[in-house]
Amino acid sequence: MTETLETRDEAQMIVSILAGETQVYYELIRPYERGVYIMALSYMKNEADAEDVAQEAFLKAFHHLASFRSQAKFSTWLVGIALNEARSRLRHEGSIRMESIDETAEEGGGHISPAILRDWREVPSEALERKEVRELLQKAIASLPDIYREVFILRDVEELNNVETAAALSITVGNVKVRLHRARLMLQKQLTPLLRNMNPKRRWIPWF
Repeated sequence: MTETLETRDEAQMIVSILAGETQVYYELIRPYERGVYIMALSYMKNEADAEDVAQEAFLKAFHHLASFRSQAKFSTWLVGIALNEARSRLRHEGSIRMESIDETAEEGGGHISPAILRDWREVPSEALERKEVRELLQKAIASLPDIYREVFILRDVEELNNVETAAALSITVGNVKVRLHRARLMLQKQLTPLLRNMNPKRRWIPWF
C-alpha cells in the first residue's frame, strides 16, 4: 500500500525528533491538540483536569515516541495514550464508572439497524452559532456512559473510521459499530424533545 503524504510527513517528523530535533514535536502534535483535549474533557468533566490529561498524554507520547510503530497511525496511538491517562486518573480517584456489557452479545452478528438520523454534519451554519444548542449537545454527550461516549467522540467528532477507533480503544470493529449505534440512539432520545421545543420544525439533530 502506498503511503499517503500525511503519513510520510509524520514518519519523517518522528525520525527527526528521535534524531534530536525535539522542536519538531510541536509540529507533529499540533493537528491533534483539539481532539486529545476533547477526549480528555469528555472524561474529566472540567477544563483544568482535561488540560492536565492532555498535557500528560503529549508528554508521555514524546517520551515513548521510540516505541511507536509505523504500522499504526500516530493519531490513533496518541488518542490511546490520552484515553489511558484519563482512565488512570479516574481509577485513582475512585470515580470511574464503566458500564458492564456482554461483549459476546455486542458481536452477536444480528442485524444492526442504523440510528434514525440524517448525516450529523448536515447543519445550517446559523444552528452552530446557537450557544444553547451547543450546550445541550455537550451536556448530552457528557451524560453518556463512558464506553458509548468515547466511541461517539472518536467516530462522530474526531471522524476516525471504525478500524482506527477499534485500535484506539482496544475493542473489536463490531463493538465499535454497536456502541456507536447505541450512543446515537441515546443522544437522539435525549435531545429530540429538547430541540423540538426550541424549534418545532426541526426534525434532525444539529452537530457542533
